[in-house]
Amino acid sequence: MDRHHNLPGSRLVEYNMERLALKRSQMDQKPYALDESRRNAVLASILDRCANRSWRLLAAHVRTNHVHILVESEGKPERVVNDLKAFASRRLNELGFDGPDRKRWARHGSTRWLFEREAVQAARHYLLDKQGTPMAIYAAPEP
Repeated sequence: MDRHHNLPGSRLVEYNMERLALKRSQMDQKPYALDESRRNAVLASILDRCANRSWRLLAAHVRTNHVHILVESEGKPERVVNDLKAFASRRLNELGFDGPDRKRWARHGSTRWLFEREAVQAARHYLLDKQGTPMAIYAAPEP
């Protein structure tokens, strides 16, 4: 079966099934799934961290096995993602959902700089409206 991932402003990319199988064979823990309580905790941690860092959170959608975040920040996207993942993990640990050795996140994340208003709006629409059944969502009021 062909599987594709289509992000706004990006080309259609086919999954590399061999690479996926290799990565899965290298995992030393079962894949992590966010149930409703965990999704809500992750969303709350994102809101808290963005407020603490004075980042403007435009939208967030916490899904069962991944998270989409649209944030305005002076920092590099990779730094923002790593900070948010660490803060979310800390929150999940504090709430007793998992032990501190639980791996939850991929080593990297897909990050992009968005400079044009249209690109931000397209990403927001994709994140909020094109992910299937809404789960734990935050949407800042549109300006």
